Amino acid sequence: MKVHLQTVSRRSQVSRAGDHDGGPAASADGGGGARITGGRGAAATRVSVAPMMDKSDRDFRYLARLFSPHTLLYTEMVSPRAVLYGDRDVLLGFEQVERPLALQLGGDDADELKAATRIAADYGYDEINLNIGCPSDRVQEGRFGACLMARPRHVADLVAEMRSVTNLPVTVKHRIGIDGLEQYQDLVRFVETVVPSGPAKLTVHARIAILKGLSPKENRSVPPLRYHDVYRLKREFPKEFIELNGGVGTIAAVHTHLAEVDAVMIGRAAYDTPKLLAEVEREVFDSAFVAPTRGEIVERMLAYIERRQAAGRPPHTVFRHMLGLFACLPGSRSWKRALSGGIAKDVDVKAVLHRALAGVPREVLDQRVASKG
Repeated sequence: MKVHLQTVSRRSQVSRAGDHDGGPAASADGGGGARITGGRGAAATRVSVAPMMDKSDRDFRYLARLFSPHTLLYTEMVSPRAVLYGDRDVLLGFEQVERPLALQLGGDDADELKAATRIAADYGYDEINLNIGCPSDRVQEGRFGACLMARPRHVADLVAEMRSVTNLPVTVKHRIGIDGLEQYQDLVRFVETVVPSGPAKLTVHARIAILKGLSPKENRSVPPLRYHDVYRLKREFPKEFIELNGGVGTIAAVHTHLAEVDAVMIGRAAYDTPKLLAEVEREVFDSAFVAPTRGEIVERMLAYIERRQAAGRPPHTVFRHMLGLFACLPGSRSWKRALSGGIAKDVDVKAVLHRALAGVPREVLDQRVASKG
């Protein structure tokens, strides 16, 4: 079946974020009424998509925003030193359509974090997050990430220094523990020490990080999830804005956790099956949200990829984020095959998408990514 992109159904009115030269997808306080007390600004958004290395770049964030105008998005973790000495526009640049958007920094040096925070604020981010959860060997060698849970006083000092140079909410993402500090009371001591420095939000991954013996990938699945520790933390620190992260893969799970904590962070489920974000938009932020069809999303992405290609961005770096668009639907295999492998930098993007859609039935293209409940 040959599908012409210009004939993809436009019958529905799609709730869309602004274009690249337009306004933000949401104001800094998020709109939609999906707020509860305890947080501040974008940090108080009730659902977010986790910072994911090699995944949550600006191309994925553009795609994610087509599914949900209000979900808070995060960058990949960025080193403060890279911000200070690297290409800032490449590292920090984004389009207004990606907002609300948080920058995650990973570092150990207070002066570097302060300087990077000041620079990031000038770029227009809505939140600055400090990574105290990454367990990778490379991050440990830099003495930051999850290993800093063993130094809560230092984490508090870093947060205070970052807050001293910006009015943006500064937040912390951390685990429930690490090797040797695995008990709930260890988590409490960490939080009791960090909270006085004024983080606007604590995002708690409900697994410990095993720093010796497990890879980052294994640390996302091997340590058991302890959701009740995060629930208990919220009960014992009712004035703090507590967000739960780890293993959240369905809209039902989002609702379950929101009954216990202030917010939920979704990770790889949002990347692998992005229609989950449309369900979040409709059920958490905006009950009147009209989800786009998959065909409409392909059309929007075509225009975006061509624009990025003209600016020197290889199309395959965007295509890789679109592989889950038809997950578990007819035509998914041929779609993935056409968008994978060797794709030239100067390829005809429209022709590639034509071939990729050849095996996708019309009814699948015209199907909304989230039906109204």
